[in-house]
Amino acid sequence: MNPKFQPLFQPYTFNNGVTVPNRLVVAPMTHWASHEDGSLSADERLFLQERFRGFGLFVSAATLVSPEGKAFSGQPAAMGEQDLPSLRAIAALAHEQGAKALLQLHHGGLKAVPELLHGAAVVAPSGDTGGARALDGAEIQALVVAFARAADLALRAGFDGVEIHGANQYLLQQFYSAATNRRQDAWGGSREARMRFPLAVADAVLAVRAQHQRPDFIVGYRFSPEEPGEFGLTMQDSFALIDALAQRPLQYLHVSLWDFYKTARRGADPARTRIEQLHAHLNSRLSLIGVGNLRSAEDALAAYQTGWAEFIALGKAVMLNPDWAEWVQDGREQDIVTELDPQRADRYRIPPLLWSRCLEGMDWLPPLKGNRDWRPRDI
Repeated sequence: MNPKFQPLFQPYTFNNGVTVPNRLVVAPMTHWASHEDGSLSADERLFLQERFRGFGLFVSAATLVSPEGKAFSGQPAAMGEQDLPSLRAIAALAHEQGAKALLQLHHGGLKAVPELLHGAAVVAPSGDTGGARALDGAEIQALVVAFARAADLALRAGFDGVEIHGANQYLLQQFYSAATNRRQDAWGGSREARMRFPLAVADAVLAVRAQHQRPDFIVGYRFSPEEPGEFGLTMQDSFALIDALAQRPLQYLHVSLWDFYKTARRGADPARTRIEQLHAHLNSRLSLIGVGNLRSAEDALAAYQTGWAEFIALGKAVMLNPDWAEWVQDGREQDIVTELDPQRADRYRIPPLLWSRCLEGMDWLPPLKGNRDWRPRDI
């Protein structure tokens, strides 16, 4: 290994005593490859195997906790006993590669796809003109239970932990945002009330860990720091959420960024990056995972050396380079590619539906070779 990359391979010990061998995280990647019932498919297995050897943590694709929340075709599921065999297989794939496995728990809320719900209604904190129905109090409580049940399944399946998906304008973020939560009951209105559902989910997941007497089970929370629009989330909202989450025995927070170096819009210093200010506000109370269009070994090292995150997560880089971490360890970082070559489908082993999206040049996927107009999303 080139010695300058050694900092990326330092171990880290979480506040629950669990040690991770290095600072590299496989970011959660939606792969549109599970069977209709959410079980592991051959294409999904091919995509996951031998893709993240050398990484410390693997965070799974967004995994469905309740059927009306399905936001992707081919989305994996953690809803009942029937899902245990696939969950065990995914955890085993990570462990075979030496990574600790975290299951990301997800509900689409407003972003659920009606065609995938088999007649169920799209549900959300508040009704909207698109046809979503507002959840009632009993349904909200049932969803808290659904997240806890998914965490229980993950623990029993051999995962080393879970990541609660509170980012990217999915259900938990919809509850926290005044743009999507217009309730005036216990679950909406003030900032504290809008925060109640995400915190209830976190508490329920932590209770599962306590019930199993597994303090080594890692629990993290992913969040998006800002939203556009007059009523969208601001950095001040994120600071408040961080403060509430840091009072709980979580192990880490994971900030969802399209660009690691994106500066703040509202509620913080616009001349400084979001992640720098989030990390400073967190002040070592929990560890922070940073992400955002980092593809080369130099990209990852530079991001880590800012000191703004304890871990660096890679998504596009892992899609493009199944050997990313191994190549860095072997001194072959020059072999890492940063653009997708449409002629190398055999190299990437990307599932068919995801591959078709890649070839369309979508801005949230790796840039196509020669596409000089590609830019990460400005979010």
